[in-house]
Amino acid sequence: MRFSDKVYVITGAGSGIGEAAAKKVASEGGTVVVADMDDSAGARVVSEIEAAGGTASFVHIDVSAEGDADRLVRHAVDTYGRLDGAINNAGVGQPVKKIHEMTTADWDRVHSVDLRGVFFGLRAQIAHFLTVGGGVIVNTASGAGLKAAPGQGGYVAAKHGVVGLTKQAAIEYVTDGIRVTAVAPGLVATPQFRSYPQDAQEMYAQLQPGGRPAEPEEIANVMAFLLSDDASFMSGEIVLVDAAQSQK
Repeated sequence: MRFSDKVYVITGAGSGIGEAAAKKVASEGGTVVVADMDDSAGARVVSEIEAAGGTASFVHIDVSAEGDADRLVRHAVDTYGRLDGAINNAGVGQPVKKIHEMTTADWDRVHSVDLRGVFFGLRAQIAHFLTVGGGVIVNTASGAGLKAAPGQGGYVAAKHGVVGLTKQAAIEYVTDGIRVTAVAPGLVATPQFRSYPQDAQEMYAQLQPGGRPAEPEEIANVMAFLLSDDASFMSGEIVLVDAAQSQK
């Protein structure tokens, strides 16, 4: 199994892509620290991983809070004796609004989680990996991190920031044995997407070739590849997983 005897932290792992990634990594032998703000969701994911024969624990964190990412790393090392990789996945969307309609609160919320949270995660994880000779990090970007998306100005700006941070971290630490990549999903059937009004869901679905969103597991499969030694010569790449949406 690709992840036997290795330990990974995954944020936003209480649902959606993060949950699917946690279960995928655990199914291939990895020990997973499930990190989320939703305690009941996190506990459920841990329970389901353990019921399937995997090893996992839960940590309540707010990725936008300075210090929580450091605490997450410490939990992994103190509990399991090591940390081999991370998926910085926690994120929020924004209300469907044009730029002139957005409030400062709309902007601050999406940036505090989607960009500030990834920065805090990278900083804590890289600091640890520098002491142990390397590690692997996968960030969740978005197709919206590579182009515009209707009514999503704040989210687009935050995810463009994630793309930039991923590339910057990759080039700064490649000689330290640290690989950093990102997955850029198109439309995905996550709870976040399903929380949008029906007309907004239909609008975005029309932008997706084939007319359906991805299942979270379809994104998690690519994350697992990037996290594994199968992707040993990949760093700095932003991997689109969007069923040709970007080609329209």
